Amino acid sequence: MPENKITSHLTQNTSLASAINSWQIFLADQGRSPNTVKAFLSDVHLLTSFLPDGIALGKVTTKDLNRFFEWMEKERDVPCSPKTLARRITSVKSLFRWLHQYGVLTVDPADKVAQRPAISPLPTVLTPKEYDEVLLAADRHRRAQKPDARPYALVYLLLTTGIKKSETLGIKLEHLELDADAPNGPQVFIKYPTPANRYKERKLPLPEDWLPAYQEYLAQYHPEEKLFPWSPRRLEYLLEDIGNEAGLTKHLSFDMCRWTCALTDYRAGIEPDKIRQKLGVSKIQWRELFIKLKQLAGSKD
Repeated sequence: MPENKITSHLTQNTSLASAINSWQIFLADQGRSPNTVKAFLSDVHLLTSFLPDGIALGKVTTKDLNRFFEWMEKERDVPCSPKTLARRITSVKSLFRWLHQYGVLTVDPADKVAQRPAISPLPTVLTPKEYDEVLLAADRHRRAQKPDARPYALVYLLLTTGIKKSETLGIKLEHLELDADAPNGPQVFIKYPTPANRYKERKLPLPEDWLPAYQEYLAQYHPEEKLFPWSPRRLEYLLEDIGNEAGLTKHLSFDMCRWTCALTDYRAGIEPDKIRQKLGVSKIQWRELFIKLKQLAGSKD
């Protein structure tokens, strides 16, 4: 049994609530983010509200846990979505796996609880016609009486690189390599400040016809460090406005641009693993994403 001073005072007679307090300390010691810890604790505290007050760890059975998740899914006043239910099962399993791993429990009651994969709806993407209409709407701002290249520089970047909102906001001018004569052509370096996310870092090619709009944008806005030095909400409004001007009935968003980029590449015959690397997702994450991508490719969109 591994030694762990955090669990040294816990036994099967300890209350579930007390064990959760110790688990919180353990998660923090493991370097889990505050948001992750908060989500885990919220999930397992729901379990304490469902089971009898002060129930001891050794009294919690697999049947109890399955009954709890059935209640969560079908009987609670606010039924949870498949995605939320899957996360709550994961949280409970993590708690009891920890207790079993450190010898507090000889049997893990959550081990035989079936994990239920979250079935989320297909993302919304642009049709080829809508894709063109969005770019035309953004380009009209470049040709206006008071030219504004920002909408086109943003939208075309998103539709051709598939980068996420957080990645877009993190781009610095120094991350752009714009020598068109370089062996790999113009590129953007997607960087992350934290070591835990370094695996997501990558260099992405930039379309050469994006460069004129970029130069116009620089001359108009004079950004000093960040490529787009605005709040996330401001850029979301900008996308929404362009979508409205393009006559979309859909809500143009960062996520829609990202999925549209992936779908465009897939339909163009780009190898799936190259699309995965371009999006900066792990092989595990890619399994679900690729299923959705193939479904989108087979849809009327």
